[in-house]
Amino acid sequence: MTNLTRERNETAMNADHHNNSKTVENPENKAGNQSDPCRSTANVFYQTSMMTALLDGVFEGSMTLGELMEHGDFGIGTFEHLDGELIAFDNHYYRLLSDGSVHKVSEEVKTPFASVTFFKPDETLLIDKPIGREELEHKLNAIMPSENLFYAIRIDGVFEKVSTRTVKGQKPPYPTLVEATQHLPIHTMDQVSGTLVGFKAPDYAQGLAVAGYHVHFVDDELTGGGHVLDYRLVKGTIQIGIHHEMHIHFPNNRAFLKADLLRENLDGEMGIAEG
Repeated sequence: MTNLTRERNETAMNADHHNNSKTVENPENKAGNQSDPCRSTANVFYQTSMMTALLDGVFEGSMTLGELMEHGDFGIGTFEHLDGELIAFDNHYYRLLSDGSVHKVSEEVKTPFASVTFFKPDETLLIDKPIGREELEHKLNAIMPSENLFYAIRIDGVFEKVSTRTVKGQKPPYPTLVEATQHLPIHTMDQVSGTLVGFKAPDYAQGLAVAGYHVHFVDDELTGGGHVLDYRLVKGTIQIGIHHEMHIHFPNNRAFLKADLLRENLDGEMGIAEG
């Protein structure tokens, strides 16, 4: 049985091996700036748009990364035209492309959907024996105080394997997300060190967000990653942030305003699109 050592966390984990990467970087400690009442603070879950809009093919960017950074330094999402997966941590934003490459992004780049927070862990768990995704998620569920809250999840460690897929850029007229994600190749990285970033949303939030665990991965060398389908962790550190507050930005563009957000087969579509 995997040994889990539980600790209360007062400071976020350092990840200096990423600090020299050329990515969008927030020069201010925005989490600590309380002067703007509209600015999100630590452990507020902030999201632009809704998953049902993405399901309906609303891939038009509605917020720049510069604007998104005002609400978080940690999170996941996608880019305008569905051109790659977004992962953000340690004040850096990265674009993960379908060819397996990792790229820096500028503040002017737009996103149609993203979830972010100023990450401040409330719980830290140390993993010292191999454990698969399903077993680990079961253990995390057991220590979370409620099924009705949102949680930010960060895992830094050594993985026996990480299986990912990455969306490809689309052109208008846009397909649905289900159509865009069919037949995507699955890439598996073996014996890799890296960072897994994401959120767990409650079941009632399906369609608003992704119910359950939704995570992205990038390796320490910044050579690959994507939307995570499966993984097996050898050893590492897990940090969990608990969210008691959520802010949503609704895009003010024609695509979103005219989108069909009431999906008849919501769970089926989400299962295909998210794997």
